Amino acid sequence: MGLTADQLKVSLDALAAREPLIAAAIGRVGYPPPRIRDRGYATLLRTIIGQQVSVAAAQSIWNKMAAQLGDLEDPGTIDRVSDEDLRAAGLSRQKAAYARSLADEVTSGRLDFARLPADDEDAIAALTRIKGIGRWSAEVYLLFAEGRPDIWPAGDLAVQIEVGRILGHAERPSEKLTREVAEAWRPHRGAAAVFAWHHYNSEMEVI
Repeated sequence: MGLTADQLKVSLDALAAREPLIAAAIGRVGYPPPRIRDRGYATLLRTIIGQQVSVAAAQSIWNKMAAQLGDLEDPGTIDRVSDEDLRAAGLSRQKAAYARSLADEVTSGRLDFARLPADDEDAIAALTRIKGIGRWSAEVYLLFAEGRPDIWPAGDLAVQIEVGRILGHAERPSEKLTREVAEAWRPHRGAAAVFAWHHYNSEMEVI
């Protein structure tokens, strides 16, 4: 599971004590709600299905797949159906290939979600071996489903935008700079990322 509300608060309070601009941002928008997903295969399958489509569209495809194919929590389900079945259920040819790659990694035993490497970079490497799972998807999985406290998805556009806003940059910082400025935030970068998304959504509501 992801970082709890208490864990987020403890980490953000620690960051606020180091960085007055973070303290000011918390004062403006408050603490973020937890972002928690289930650990395991189904969460990554949902990630693949949700790529480049809206949340509503992704849920619609998931529901259609479940109705037509069966238990989507079981990776064997994908193994047992044809590519035509996957296409008929709403997956593009590319996403069908990605879903098969994920299911195969799990059913073969090469990927065991209960035994991902303890080192974050090694865990990201294990997940990005799956077709269709890039660094961002791996990082978000490790943050939301495993609650790893120091995951920092510096390539995320909203994270970059909010780091720039919170720290008063004139322009959106690059991924490289976003990664560099957060070095001082270890080991609380996961909470900082969750807060950045919260700050982004809060700013959008104000606008």
